[in-house]
Amino acid sequence: MELSDKSARQLFEQVKANPTRKRFGFGRMPALINIDLQKAYTCVGEFVTAYETDPKQLDYVNQLADAFRAKGFPVVWTYVAYMDSGEDCGVWGTRTNTPDSLQNIKVGSRRAEFDDRLHIDRKRDIIINKRMASAFFETNLGSIFTFHGVDTCVVTGGSTSGCVRATVVDSLQRSFRTIVPQECVADKHESPHFANLYDMMLKYADVLSIQETLEQLARVSPKGAQS
Repeated sequence: MELSDKSARQLFEQVKANPTRKRFGFGRMPALINIDLQKAYTCVGEFVTAYETDPKQLDYVNQLADAFRAKGFPVVWTYVAYMDSGEDCGVWGTRTNTPDSLQNIKVGSRRAEFDDRLHIDRKRDIIINKRMASAFFETNLGSIFTFHGVDTCVVTGGSTSGCVRATVVDSLQRSFRTIVPQECVADKHESPHFANLYDMMLKYADVLSIQETLEQLARVSPKGAQS
């Protein structure tokens, strides 16, 4: 094992400045997956489970969602919420049992609601109640993407070290080109955030700035205009 006296943030910034991997890039049919941007995780000051990394994160996510819709590409929003019994959280919900515990985010509760600042088109966007870390695990997301001919997944949300990473790994394992806009993901703690960005950049995804993500998206022909 290689040892380093650098912080996770320093290691990430080092590899970002000196990339050693070819980029996956965008394909012809990208989809946007926004992970768990719900009040339990975005309303800092109201819920102890909430966190903020970039204060403009939700603004950037909205920019992406608007841009994807304008081109006719799928926009997905996931959230976690469970039965009153919490049994559908499985063993994941057995390590703690406080009002703030994962399995106690109940269907229909305020903690399960999407953040009010988000631009969600409920008549058009795809909304998925996931119960485990990955947006793909035991959901219909894969079959929806097959229907749309998706070949690229842009993943935002939180947490970087948890559900974002799990979704990114599953995306790659399903042969999707995978992109993570850095400013659009968040974590409760700095070290896991940057350690996982570092790891995803080396193994599973293109980690890009929001500006570069938007610029690359702009070069993709809209749905219906592709030959």
